[in-house]
Order: sequence, then structure tokens, then C-alpha cells
Amino acid sequence: MQKTDKDFRLSEDEMRTYGYKVIDAIVNHFSTQEQKSPINLATRKEMDDLFLEQAPESATPSQEVLDFVLNNVLNKANILTHPKFYSFVPGPSNFISSMSDTLATGFNVFSGGWNASAAAAELEIVCLNWMLNWFKFPLKRGGGIFTSGGSMANLTALVTARTQKCGEDFSRAIIYMSDQTHSSNIKAIRTIGFRKDQIRIIPTDQEFKISINKLKNEIAKDRLKKLTPFCIIANAGTTNTGTIDNLSEIATICKTEDIWMHVDAAYGGATILSKQYAHLLKGIDKADSITVDPHKWFFQPYEMGCLIVRNAKWLRNTFTEKPEYLKDVEGNESEINFFDHGIQLTRRFRALKFYMSIKTYGLAHFREAITYNIDLAIALEDKLRKSDQWEIVAPASIGIINFRYNPIAKKLDEKTLDEANLKISKGVMAQQKAHMVTTTLMGQVVLRMCLINPRTTMTHLEETISSCEQIATELGY
Repeated sequence: MQKTDKDFRLSEDEMRTYGYKVIDAIVNHFSTQEQKSPINLATRKEMDDLFLEQAPESATPSQEVLDFVLNNVLNKANILTHPKFYSFVPGPSNFISSMSDTLATGFNVFSGGWNASAAAAELEIVCLNWMLNWFKFPLKRGGGIFTSGGSMANLTALVTARTQKCGEDFSRAIIYMSDQTHSSNIKAIRTIGFRKDQIRIIPTDQEFKISINKLKNEIAKDRLKKLTPFCIIANAGTTNTGTIDNLSEIATICKTEDIWMHVDAAYGGATILSKQYAHLLKGIDKADSITVDPHKWFFQPYEMGCLIVRNAKWLRNTFTEKPEYLKDVEGNESEINFFDHGIQLTRRFRALKFYMSIKTYGLAHFREAITYNIDLAIALEDKLRKSDQWEIVAPASIGIINFRYNPIAKKLDEKTLDEANLKISKGVMAQQKAHMVTTTLMGQVVLRMCLINPRTTMTHLEETISSCEQIATELGY
């Protein structure tokens, strides 16, 4: 590739040649990822030795830079799309959305205001309307916004709830959540100015659902203290166990007590598309706001979160600012400026990948994939229950299962069991054939699998379980 001009311009042939090489690399990744290890780890020293340098004054041939990045950056990242990546919440992604993101970036679409791109704003409206329809929110009044992820969606929801319920003074406002609620909510609450003593962490029951009785008790106590309960965060698919709180009962409490109901469905919201399992989210349609993460179980690449609200005016009333330099682009009320619905002014065109993938594959394809994942976790639970080597700690719940090695014949004590399961996880990771880490439930160290990749099969799971048993035997457990 020739030396570029000061305006970064390349010839058509140069751009086309370079672009083909990039696309070829992506296609190769999608085609071969299952043959690769899902785990790529490195120390800080190794990375420093490889990358640290002063910013170069002179140009480097583009192919040389591309090859270096492919070999040393992209090939040294964990593959969260791998069928044996079971940890955290994987990102299965899809090729059409990846190419859609390339288009959105290549055209550098600004998706903040209507006048900058009416089509981009309209596609976001269309995709949000799909979401509103799936969760049975009112189409005429409802609204929302696509965000970088669930953390920003939760923060946006909580700022909106605070504005609507507390106005300017939130010094006595109290927010409630369970001990299984995602940490992003705590981070958001602290970020927007709440003190620790304004947060109530409610214990969960044996099914890891928020205790309704204890929640009611805390609200009653706070009322007696002349405090102001203003928001309950309900879970629709916790990260640890996939648990869904009793959304209907929480909705009743919120209506009776005049409390904002926010549902963190960043993980489990996609269950709404499964005709067999959508009933598990009964009551979610009563929420005031819902967070969903399309870059999880809607199979979108990072970054893409989503917030929907029952009334779009709540967002506008919370986030609209009218600086002089934006007065010419205000438009009318129907021409939505999404910078008035959230924190970001400059926004990338996130809706495009969601729109193009749904249009290309069809909603039935998404429904089938989500149902398959839930069924797969249930099938694994059934298989483990029939083994004398394994104990189910938290049963399969919308694609997540928690279990531990606990052979009946050995009768190991709790300390030894914790040690064994930690070592099994480390052994699996050391083999680099699967990514599976532990979590802690009820004081026990357990193995956890999140099975939302539609390319994961029972064969993959059986191979991993067999490796676990072999490791345990080699360790003498």
C-alpha cells in the first residue's frame, strides 16, 4: 500500500484490497473458531514486551500492521463465541450483525439526532418498537434507547426513576434489590449520588429469588422512619443462577406502594421470544423499565444494551438539554433525537446490526435458538442427576446451571469438596479446551455453565464433563 496523503486518503484499489483482507480474516475466524482454544491468557509483562513502544512518526506498511494485529491482538483474546466458552455470560454473536457493524462504522453514521440521520433514528424506533411489542409495553407511549450495554442501560433507568419519583431531592430515597442483583446496579446507584445507607440488599430464598416477605418488611420499616422507598430492582435472569424473581408479586408491591419497578433482564430478557418458556417472565409487562442486553442472548456482537420504558416522556423529561448549538436540530416531537433519551450525545448506529440480523435470519430463528439453549441446560441437568459423581446445586434456569463434583462413594467433607471443584476448574482451564470457572452459592464452591451459544452441543458438554472427571481422578478425589 502506498504512502497516504495528509488527508488519510487511499485509492479505491488500496481500500478494496485492504478491506478484502479484513473480511477474509473475519470469515476465517467464524469458520475455524471451534478448532481453536477458547482461552488465551498472558501476563502484563508478556504484553508489555510485545506492544510497548513510542508512537511511530513514520508510516508502516498497512499489511504489516494488519498481520501484527491479527497474530498478536485478535489471536490473543478469549473466544467468547466458542461453543465451549461456558463462563460469565458469553457473547455468541452472528456474522450478519458483525458485517452490519462494519457498515455502520465504515459510513460513520451519527445516531444521536434525527437531522443527522433520519434513517438511523427511524431504524432505532422500529427496533425499539419490536422490543416494546415483545414485552407488551404500550407502543404509542412507550420508548427506549440502545446503549453500550446493560450497565449503561441500568444507569439510564435509575436516573430516570430518580427523576420521576424524587425530583431534585433524593436524600431520603431508598432503593431495593436482592443479594443476587448484578453489580452494575450498585455501581450505577453510587455513580448517580446515592449513599450506601440508601441501598437495601434483600436476602434471597433457597431458589435464589428475592424474599418477598423480607422485601415488604424493609419497605414498612423505611416508611416508619419517614424515608421514601422509590425503586425496586427485580431480576429476570441473574448472572449466577439464571433465577427470575417473582415479578408479578413485585409488581403488586410497586403498585400498592407507588414504587418504580425496574427489571434487570440484561441476561434473561431474551426468554420472552421462546414460545415454550416466555411464561417464566410473567409479570415483566407490569414494569416501569426493563434492561435487556442484545449482545448476550439476542446474539449481537459487543457493544449493545437496551432500555425500554413504559412512557418515552420519562426519558425526555430526564435527559433533554437545549444548548444553543443544538437548537437548529430539535425538530418536532415525532422526530426523535436519541441524545434526548439518554446520556450520550454522540452515539454509534447500534440499531443497524439488530435490524439487519432480525430481518436476515427471521424471528423464528432467534426463537428456536433461545429455546434450544434452555432445553440444552435442562438436558445437562438430567444427565448430571443420573451420575453418581455430580450434585446439582442450582438447577437449570434459562440456560444456566450450577453443579459440583461430589462423588457418592467418597463422602468428602465440605472443605475438600470446595478444594476439589476449584482444582477441577483450574485443571479444565489449564487444558485450554474449555472455559469454565467457579462461583459461590450458599457458601459452596460450584462449577457454573452458561449455555446460550446455539453452536454448543451435548457432545461439547459431555467432553467437558468427562475432562472434569478425569482431572478429579488424577488429583485423587
